[in-house]
Amino acid sequence: QLVESGGGLVQAGGSLGLSCAASGGTFSSYAMGWLRQAPGKEREVVAAINWSGGDTYYTDSVKGRFTISRDHAKNTVSLQMNSLKPEDTAVYYCAAALSPVVPVVALKYKYWGQGTQVTVSS
Repeated sequence: QLVESGGGLVQAGGSLGLSCAASGGTFSSYAMGWLRQAPGKEREVVAAINWSGGDTYYTDSVKGRFTISRDHAKNTVSLQMNSLKPEDTAVYYCAAALSPVVPVVALKYKYWGQGTQVTVSS
């Protein structure tokens, strides 16, 4: 089970940190991702990290602003979001994929959290 926390309301230019905790098992061998879905849009992979943490992916619109990281000891994955923009507003999901490479499409992810709302006001 994956449980996200840290969403909320922030003004444009601000920062938020999301955290995803795994319970009921370990996801240390899984690639992990943060995906988001805005109203009327498809779910997209925002950032992803491989099992070791040595390889990461960011969608172009968040490069240089978001940072994904994982802590195997705590069984958590985090997403630090800086310089937030109104277009970052969405429900953000933590997800896990049993994949040797970083998955960059939503359908590759097998386990999902319930999602957390991030709203960026202008």
